[in-house]
Amino acid sequence: MQKKFTVIRKFSGISPYIWSVFSILPFYFIFQSSSTKEIIVGIVLTIIFFITFRFAFISKGWSVYLWTSILIGISTTMTILFQFIYFAFYIAYYNGHIKNRIAFFTVYIIHLVATTISINFNVVLQEKLFLKQLPFIIIICISIILLPFNIYNRKKQGQLEEQLEDANKRIAELVKQEERQRIARDLHDTLGQKLSLIGLKSDLARKLIYKDAEQARNELKDVQQTARSALNEVRKMVSQMRGVRLKEEILRVKQILKAAQIDLVTEEFTLINVSPFLENILSMCLKEAVTNVVKHSKASTCQIIIEQSWNEICITVHDDGIGIVEDQDLVKGNGLLGMKERLDFVNGSLEIISNEGTTLIIKVPNVVKQEVKEELK
Repeated sequence: MQKKFTVIRKFSGISPYIWSVFSILPFYFIFQSSSTKEIIVGIVLTIIFFITFRFAFISKGWSVYLWTSILIGISTTMTILFQFIYFAFYIAYYNGHIKNRIAFFTVYIIHLVATTISINFNVVLQEKLFLKQLPFIIIICISIILLPFNIYNRKKQGQLEEQLEDANKRIAELVKQEERQRIARDLHDTLGQKLSLIGLKSDLARKLIYKDAEQARNELKDVQQTARSALNEVRKMVSQMRGVRLKEEILRVKQILKAAQIDLVTEEFTLINVSPFLENILSMCLKEAVTNVVKHSKASTCQIIIEQSWNEICITVHDDGIGIVEDQDLVKGNGLLGMKERLDFVNGSLEIISNEGTTLIIKVPNVVKQEVKEELK
């Protein structure tokens, strides 16, 4: 049922009706002729045109030129004999779907030249039926000039978007694989050694329990301490993997600034459809920025503004402290180098302004779905 509904939606709109009118229209012009031979020729050419048009869409390689030549020839003949120019619109539409760049421009130029010649031919002969439809002819002329490029560029953009999506999927898989390997290394380095130590000390305690009870108790104490240390490291690893949300980081920032006797000025904020990875990077940058305020600014107030627009997320951290005393502070970093490296990884930027204190402006691209971007505009 869902598939049927999708198909109906796919072919909805005014486009099918326009093509239907164009398909019926040539017969109106053909029957304007008083000659039976011309009517038969017109009907045959029309049928051949639609059959050729179908073959042209499924053709590849050199056959593209063959079918296109037939289409242009029929279109030119119909324009001269019956003043029917609208087959040119079909050819312009097909031209935009040609993938090869050389073939696209070759067909485009030949079609444009042939259509121009046939139009001028009818204008010179002052065909009444042709001159009556002059406004529509102008529209067709504009279409055959612009439509192929419009369709060609749109299809190219669609192909690039598909390639980008495939690349993003591959990158995501590589990131997952790398993360699995990192977790495996961390587990091996942290737990492997400690579990081996626990096993060895447990065996030693079992052997000493009847020979030297005191030494066995000491070994068991070491086992207990090692187990607790391993548990703490596992908790630490899980915490790092989970990442930190900005709202959680703001709560920690409040505690840090309160302990440093610095007033915090901030407002409620809501981030829409932001990935945990990106939010974790922003949280680490915010943490580093506030740490610098506490350590170096000698400020009494710290203001934090978090804004999300349709194209970026911006975090502004401003303090009323002593500011940047020397340019060397920028080189030394005070954690700024680490912030820049994190932001470079996500195509973000860091701007530092020293004016009545210090202002850090952190910006990252807002990579969300199109419908979400419309809500943020």
